[in-house]
Amino acid sequence: MLSQVRDCRRRKRVAAAGVPSCRDSNDDTEDVSLFDAEEETTNGPRKSKIRHPVASFFHLFFRVSAVIVYLLCELLSSSFIACMVTIILLLSCDFWAVKNVTGRLMVGLRWWNHIDEDGKSHWVFESRKASPQESKTVSEAESRIFWLGLFACPVLWVIFAFSALFSFRVKWLAVVIMGVVLQGANLYGYIRCKVGSQKNLTSMATSYLGKQFSKQNTGDEQTS
Repeated sequence: MLSQVRDCRRRKRVAAAGVPSCRDSNDDTEDVSLFDAEEETTNGPRKSKIRHPVASFFHLFFRVSAVIVYLLCELLSSSFIACMVTIILLLSCDFWAVKNVTGRLMVGLRWWNHIDEDGKSHWVFESRKASPQESKTVSEAESRIFWLGLFACPVLWVIFAFSALFSFRVKWLAVVIMGVVLQGANLYGYIRCKVGSQKNLTSMATSYLGKQFSKQNTGDEQTS
């Protein structure tokens, strides 16, 4: 009996001392490997996914809705004033959202206007200077959505303008011209931001090369 009791106690001690330590080591290694695998699978595709889904949605929502209402206005309502007010409201919301929100978040560009103390108006076209770490996480999908919507919709409004002009739909010309002006202004502003940033980079590069060339010339003259 005593031997059996001792054997049982030994088995309990072995089980209490050995099994938890094996489980702890196994649990630690498994948790770390699974956690790292989740990070690699989630962080990798996110670079190519949409980082700002709300901004991307509203970047296309207002302008696409304005085009749809213009095309289906005669089917949706018989009131020209209601359709005109709805389209102008959608175009105004689109102009504000693209100018102030989606351009800054999706592509890092912004254009705006300010008046100085002398009463002169100044237009400013800015491009965000991204660090190397931020440039790696830039979403290409958002950039494509932004520029596709920015170019496609003004082209459609230009087509609508010609169709309204040649079909003698004079009452719709004001609405169509409003669409061309508002969306064309955003297109022009962001093109200026993009082209202006490239010009700044080229001017900085040329000035840097000029300074380096002048330093080399002065160094050669001093040595000679």
